[in-house]
This record gives sequence, structure tokens and C-alpha cells, in this order.
Amino acid sequence: MKKRSMQGASGFTLLELLVVLAILGLLAAIVGPQVIKYLDSSKSQSARVQAKNIVAALNLFKLDASRYPTPEEGLPALVKQPANVPSWNGPYLPEQTALIDPWGRPYLMRLPGEHGDVDVYTLGSDGQPGGTGEARDVGSW
Repeated sequence: MKKRSMQGASGFTLLELLVVLAILGLLAAIVGPQVIKYLDSSKSQSARVQAKNIVAALNLFKLDASRYPTPEEGLPALVKQPANVPSWNGPYLPEQTALIDPWGRPYLMRLPGEHGDVDVYTLGSDGQPGGTGEARDVGSW
């Protein structure tokens, strides 16, 4: 009797496993591209928020120094005091990594700006001016 009950032990058949794998494959094919699209767009949104934060730090720098950083000083002047700015009251950003965009390149500054007193922007995922989608320029405007 014990021998017979062991033969009737439950388990998964190969067909059942193949059906489950097919369902998981379909879910991955449908959901995967949507998740990747969402993750890519989040980099652009993050870049826009970071650029606006840098502009806010630049405005604080201007309040203290009565001017924006020169092109020679650049955005690093928000983290480390330039030699010729005795009224510097920073750091205005916590660390140098705050000046790096989500694609690993430094943010750019345009003074005077085309969209305001100063523009902070990144060239997007491709690192080239212009572009569409994730490759478009993202700025503080």
C-alpha cells in the first residue's frame, strides 16, 4: 500500500511548467518595455529638478557675491569657494556630485541665459545639442 501511495505523489508536469513559463514570458514582453520607458523618462524629470536646484543655489551665490559665478569659476563655485569671492557663504550645494547630470556629465551654465538670468542645462542622453525624447536638452526653464 505504501508503495502505491508514493506513485500517486503530486508534482508539476512538464506541460504545466511550460504553460507557466509562457505566461511569464508574455508578461515580460508586455510590461518590460513600459517599465524601461518609465525609467528613461525619469532621468529627464530628475535632470530638470536638479537643474532648478542648481539655479536656486546660483541665486543664493548671487545674493552673497552680488554676481553669478564667472564662466571661469563655473558651477564648481557653488561647492568650493573661489579665491576672488570673499563674501562667499557656501557651500550652496552639498557636494560636487550635485553638479553631475543623470547621464554622468556635468551640467552646463549659460550666462546670460536665454530663458532667464542664468540657464542651467544638460544635453540629454546623447550629449549633443537638440534631440528628441531622452536625447533632448533638459534645462531649468
